[in-house]
Amino acid sequence: MPVIDIHAHAMPMPVLEWLEDEGLADLSAVDRTAEAGVIRLDSRISGVAPGAPLPLARSQWDVSARLAEMDAQGVTHHAVSLPPFLFASTCDDADLVTEVVQRGNDALAEFVAQVPDRLIGLGTAPVGLHGVGEEAARVLDLGMAGVAIGSRGAGRELDDPVNEALWSLLAECQAMAFLHPSGVPDLHRLMDYYLPQLLGYPMETAITVTRLVMSGVRERHHFPLVLAHGGGCLPWVRGRLDLGWGRKEVARTTAVPPSSYIRDLYYDTAVFSDEVLADLVGDLGADRLVIGTDFPFELADREPLRTVGALALDAVEEQDVRWTTAARLLGLDDTRAER
Repeated sequence: MPVIDIHAHAMPMPVLEWLEDEGLADLSAVDRTAEAGVIRLDSRISGVAPGAPLPLARSQWDVSARLAEMDAQGVTHHAVSLPPFLFASTCDDADLVTEVVQRGNDALAEFVAQVPDRLIGLGTAPVGLHGVGEEAARVLDLGMAGVAIGSRGAGRELDDPVNEALWSLLAECQAMAFLHPSGVPDLHRLMDYYLPQLLGYPMETAITVTRLVMSGVRERHHFPLVLAHGGGCLPWVRGRLDLGWGRKEVARTTAVPPSSYIRDLYYDTAVFSDEVLADLVGDLGADRLVIGTDFPFELADREPLRTVGALALDAVEEQDVRWTTAARLLGLDDTRAER
């Protein structure tokens, strides 16, 4: 049975080498004969503290290593996106962001083209910039199946009018967007215990999607939107958002309650709890879930088939989670399922 992991990252070496040439990356700790290394990126690119070591698994840039790990996990296909460390989401230099994103997308297109029957690209759309629609259109022309977006960019939220061109394009093409948090709500309160990733990311997703709903973006533009990390905190605050919609005039901005739009989204399985994932299936339905692992970072699901198996779904539901829903969102034809 074919299996798609829709939440898998790559950091192709050509864009990393270009960043190093520009003085924006340090690859000195990368041993290209080892299985893993460390890279340091300029904070304008990574959005993290200067000099912070970021893990660079060999499978981030070596296709052969990636395929071997996919085979070991029983995964036949990856929908590959750049990680948020290469989104330059916090950078205020629009020209630099544009060049970083374009070079990253070009490198990603070359990366997935090495194994087109198993790797599908999701190009980065530079949210917050006036050229976001043009770059999204360009990556679709490159053969990407959709776009990956951060939760903010250029100091702007996703519901900022500057992103309208992106939403219009996605709705017109019915192209998928994969939303990955690219910041945290309050870094000062999350400095310790690795909380930016452990807690900040789930909170960020909930805030970002709630703004998309309450601003009317999801009401005006209908396109497939997939949320990383099972939607973070979002599924668990639907009742409170609906309560506000019903009782607070300022929160009643849409024709129907927020939960209606939240149920219309798609969620990956990277929640790391069988009980939480079972609740998500019970609330939203198996046809709203797709496999996502956060490959190949340390906080990744290394046994995605066990994760899905623990849900005890019927055969049709399991097929939906493992392949059918993601394949439809990515526009895959049946021939890929046979490989």
